Amino acid sequence: METKNVMIVGVGGQGSLLASKLLGRLLLDAGYDVKVSEVHGMSQRGGSVVTYVRYGDKVYSPVIDEGQADYIVSFELLEAARWLSYLKEGGQIVTNIQQIDPMPVITGAAQYPENLVEKMQATGAKVDAIDCVKLAQEAGSVKAVNIVLMGRLSHYFDMPEEAWIKAMEAIVPAKFLEMNKKAFELGKNA
Repeated sequence: METKNVMIVGVGGQGSLLASKLLGRLLLDAGYDVKVSEVHGMSQRGGSVVTYVRYGDKVYSPVIDEGQADYIVSFELLEAARWLSYLKEGGQIVTNIQQIDPMPVITGAAQYPENLVEKMQATGAKVDAIDCVKLAQEAGSVKAVNIVLMGRLSHYFDMPEEAWIKAMEAIVPAKFLEMNKKAFELGKNA
């Protein structure tokens, strides 16, 4: 199998690292060679956080170049747009519709861009945009946005739901497991 590339992008503190661990575990359990690389910006201060997940028969590097991502999973709308140049032709974006103002918007130096989903679609990108915050709250915690996104991403992977749940059981602390299973289901069925 050719190597597939997934970028998980967001703002510091949103849970993108747990999402990448879940995806990495799922793919390892399925028998793929997997490389995960975490790139932290100013994650502690609300800056961009990017994680690369690459999988296939044999993966030699954890880095994804521009135009090579099969999937971009985004915790925030502007982050999806920011990393759009990394999406390959025919690639899929799965994004939360949440908008978190970056520093230039907070200080009044810039405006948050409008109609980002439509602008991304206008480039030819396939965009699956859902309100993950609402679904995470329904599951029991706004912190479950990451698992809602993984549930949504599961639509695009030929893996049984049981494999996703098994990977979740391996990495999510027991006291949060039921809530995360619910979050996964809500994202999957959104």
